[in-house]
Amino acid sequence: MLLAGLALASGACAQDYKVETFDAAAPAELAPAIRETLGSAALRVIGPQGPLCEMWFRTAVPARATTQQKLGVAYGQFEEGTLFGAVRFLRENRDFRKQLVKPGVFTLRYALNPVDGNHMGVSPIRDFLLLLPAAEDVSPANITREDTIKLSKKSIGLNHPSVWSVTSGEGEHAKMPEVARLEEEDAWVLYFRLPVQPAGGAAAPLAMGLIIFGHAPEA
Repeated sequence: MLLAGLALASGACAQDYKVETFDAAAPAELAPAIRETLGSAALRVIGPQGPLCEMWFRTAVPARATTQQKLGVAYGQFEEGTLFGAVRFLRENRDFRKQLVKPGVFTLRYALNPVDGNHMGVSPIRDFLLLLPAAEDVSPANITREDTIKLSKKSIGLNHPSVWSVTSGEGEHAKMPEVARLEEEDAWVLYFRLPVQPAGGAAAPLAMGLIIFGHAPEA
């Protein structure tokens, strides 16, 4: 998430994580119907111990014709349960709640953090991407919030979905894709442009950020 008041660290620190682009078909572990929606232009995030993950996004992520304005929501143009893409983790990592994610292939779907007492203080922005097991998420169509959460729990074998905090991509990130550090937190953000297709409109790139290493303050 975009943590209020945090600035990007110096370029020297940002070398701890980096991103590179490469061209490859989406993983064979994905359902054919989902693979068909993904582009071949992929991102590889490299950390201090080597390659961490590889990501593929849809060639056009469906969105509402108009953006819904809600408190704490950065991307109100998306329906919860929308498929954004897929990720292959090459080594163990921990999500925004410090939950262990083992190497494997997962789909990425959009969801909002609930507004309730159990989730206060998690992040000022409610937008997240959830990991779903590739073997069970077989259609690119939108699914319900409930099904998104249910399947995401299976991705890590716990009673909570695997959540990855989304942040605004606006700002000084002209070299997208890039990875930058949030100065006062041990968090690293992958900034990229997502191809978005609004209902009844023309497709256009949308700047986004995704925390690929870092945790909620109370996690």
